Amino acid sequence: MGTAATRATVYLDPDLHRALRLKAVETDQSISKLVNDAIKESIAEDADDIAAFELRAGERLVTYDAMIKKLKKDGRI
Repeated sequence: MGTAATRATVYLDPDLHRALRLKAVETDQSISKLVNDAIKESIAEDADDIAAFELRAGERLVTYDAMIKKLKKDGRI
């Protein structure tokens, strides 16, 4: 993992825990590595989402009502 690990207690659904254990065995990885990798992936997705929101921050806001009216006018609904 590169740095000293911090111990944490996590409560998992029993079926998810069993699936995680099986994946750890089949991939020859520890449960800790699989959990850390999943968390890193989730946080990276959040970072991508934040960057996308920041890129679009200056765009004009379109309300739901305005979008419905436009779709109706264009014959799409």
